[in-house]
This record gives sequence, structure tokens and C-alpha cells, in this order.
Amino acid sequence: MMNEITIPPLLIKKYNQPVPRYTSYPTVPFWQDIISRPQWTDRFQQEFSLENVRNGISIYIHLPFCESLCTYCGCNKKITSNHAVEEPYLQTIEKEWKLYRGLMQQTPVIRELHLGGGTPTFFSPLNLRRLINTILKNSIVHPMHEFSIEGHPNNTTAEHLKVLASLGFKRISYGVQDMDPEVQRVINRIQPFANVQHATEEARKAGFSSVNFDLIYGLPLQTAAGLRNTFNQVLALKPDRVAFYSYAHVPWTSKMQRLFNESQLPAPEEKMQLYLEGRSLLINNGYHDIGMDHFALPNDSLFLAKEKGKLHRNFMGYTTQNNEFLVGLGVSAISDIGNAFAQNEKSLHDYYHAISNGMLAVKKGYFLNKEDLHFRRYIKEIACNGSTSFNKEDREPLETYSFPILAQLQKDGLVDYDLKGASLTAIGHYFIRNVCSAFDMYLQRSSVADSRTLFSKAI
Repeated sequence: MMNEITIPPLLIKKYNQPVPRYTSYPTVPFWQDIISRPQWTDRFQQEFSLENVRNGISIYIHLPFCESLCTYCGCNKKITSNHAVEEPYLQTIEKEWKLYRGLMQQTPVIRELHLGGGTPTFFSPLNLRRLINTILKNSIVHPMHEFSIEGHPNNTTAEHLKVLASLGFKRISYGVQDMDPEVQRVINRIQPFANVQHATEEARKAGFSSVNFDLIYGLPLQTAAGLRNTFNQVLALKPDRVAFYSYAHVPWTSKMQRLFNESQLPAPEEKMQLYLEGRSLLINNGYHDIGMDHFALPNDSLFLAKEKGKLHRNFMGYTTQNNEFLVGLGVSAISDIGNAFAQNEKSLHDYYHAISNGMLAVKKGYFLNKEDLHFRRYIKEIACNGSTSFNKEDREPLETYSFPILAQLQKDGLVDYDLKGASLTAIGHYFIRNVCSAFDMYLQRSSVADSRTLFSKAI
């Protein structure tokens, strides 16, 4: 059984590399800084007419406001205690949705809807109702829909949950991160266990069928003993899913991380032990490793989708909704229409300016070519199903870039491959991101180019 496998620490150390999470391919660093709005709208209309009828669409809405700053956070957020900002932001979302509805030649079939942030529960229950009703008005809700939201245990009220449940929301993810008071202090996220417990119980009382926790390992001042205490507390609440993320220390892009004393961060070996400790506690408490830091109980829909080979992955992470069309609304939100990506303006000023002038706020993006689509499929199938089959026409890039890496992965017992395809081994399941990177032509070609540059400089 997968859950009984012991992961050799030397392999974890060897493959502890900065590898993308592959919620998109190509990944964001390789996108164009400016994309053509006319080309984007043309692609949008073409793909919508196909995918809406076939599977329905997903919608992600970015709600960026937070009342306090969590210093570890790398998300696009705006810190304010002024709730008057809700009104102009909702008005702009409504205008943006109207612009997209103008491109739709059919009534949208909404299969998946997710509110992320920021802190979505910054918004009042009344305003969340208004937002969702705007999206659902004159739309069709798919009978197999999944509506979800990210909540903060400190400000998610019973009224929030009742309103959301009445609108069809069944899943909520709470950002727990760590329960150690000293860790909470240094990351500026003080939330007593009583708040987490209350928010969890209220969600279940309101009718939410899936309550999920986000936890992080590698935070400043985090210790093995503290992590065990965190797990002992949160697992007593039996969350349906747990996302156990690695803290990414990137102070060059997340300025608030510069407040950390880097000597307070766990050393790489300590961080590895934190992961192993947390994973062991999850497995021993009945959770299954879905992949890429996600764990779920055996009766959760995510695990059942994994077992049936119906798991899907997009910018919201793993999902049970297997559709290829995601509309991103709000500042910095990303849309994925299958053969193209577009990200909205990252500043509120620029986002407001574009929408107020009757234009979509898309700024950065990428239009995929045929090779991109093939290698995107390889990555998605490895990430979701653990195996993939190769197209014959991709033989040259596979042999040049992928197979040398797969050969090393096979030597370490992580993957099996031949000219027809590749599949993860039982141990390889825990190194999905590393295996996926073998099919990342942009990453591998840039690595080869960098190595050639270094070699030419050396001689």
C-alpha cells in the first residue's frame, strides 16, 4: 500500500529542489509580459463555445483584502481595516463579469466556483451573497457543481457560513498554518485553537461537507515538538483534507519576509524532518497522500476522484471538476481556457482603470502551441493519474530533454519509462513535482542554455 512506504531521507534531500507546482504549463515565469487583448478574446470565445457545452466552466474570484498582514504570505493582497473598499471592488467585479458575459454566445454552465484571496471572509455575508448572486444570475448551475471558499478562522462567522451554504457552497479551507504561539507571533497570524475549532464546528453545522486545513512546514521558529502539537490539535477536529505546504522563503519578491531573522528558519535537514514528521502523523491518522502536499480522508471526494482516475489540476490546485475552462475575476486573477492563459493586472489601480474603461484587465499571459499542449498533458497526467503516454511526434524533445532526467529518476526508483510512456513508482508518487519537471521543456531548455553559457565562459 502507498501509505505504508518509507521514503528514504537521502532521496528527499537529493530532490529537495525549487520545482514548480505545475498548476499551469508553461509556468508563469515563461509567460509573455504583455498579451494581445483581441487575440485573448478571440481564443476565449472559441474555447468557451466548445467547453461550456461539454463540461461547463470554472470561475475563480480573487478577493484581495486582509485586515492584518501575515508576514510569510506571498499572495497578492491589500491590507486595510476599511471595509468601505468592498463596494467599489464588487462593482468592478460585476463590470468585469459583464464584459466576459458579452463574449459568451451561450448561457454559462457553472461547474466550479472558488473564492480566494487575500481573505474572502473580509467581505460581509451580505456582500458575498450579492457577489455570488451576480455570477449565478442568468447562469446554469451544473448538477455536479462544487463551490468553495478560503476562510480565516478569526473572522469567518456563522452568518458567513449560513449565507454561503444557502448559495450552494459545500467546501471551505481554513488557513491554520501552525498552532505554536511563538510561530504565530513571528508570522503575525495569531489565531487561538478555540477560533479554529469554532469555525470548523460552525461550518459543519451550516452544512459544509468538506472542511479543509492548510498547514505549513519550514516557518520561522518551527520545531518538531511544536509541529507535533499543531497536528495533535488540528487532527482532533478531523479535517476532511489537509494541504501541508512547504514555506517558500522568497524575500526578494515578498518584501515582508525580510522581517524574518533567517537564523530562525529551520535548516534544510530540519525542514525535511518536519515534513516527514507531519506526513507520518497524517498517514497514521488515516489520511491518504493525494500528491503535491495534499492529503485526504478515504471518504473525501478528492481521494475518491484520485482512485477513479478522475482527478484534475488547475490554478486552484487539485480538484474533482474535470473541465478545461477557468475564468479568473478580480485583481491578479488568472484565467485558463485550455490553450491560453491570461493574468489580470496586479495593482488595484490598474485593474480598476482597465475595467472602468470597458476593457478586460488582462495583462500577462501565454498562447500555447502544439508542443505545449502535448507536454501539458504529460505533466497533468503524471500529477493526477501517475502515468502518461507519449505522442510519437514528440520523440525528439523527449529524447533530448526528458529521457536523460527520467533515466536518473528511474535509477533512483522513482519512475518507470520507455518510448511509449512513463509511470510513477510507489516511492515516485512522493516526488511528483520532480517527475513533472522532466517534461517542462521551458525549464529544461533554459537549464541546458544556462549550462552552455557557463561552459563557454569557463573556456
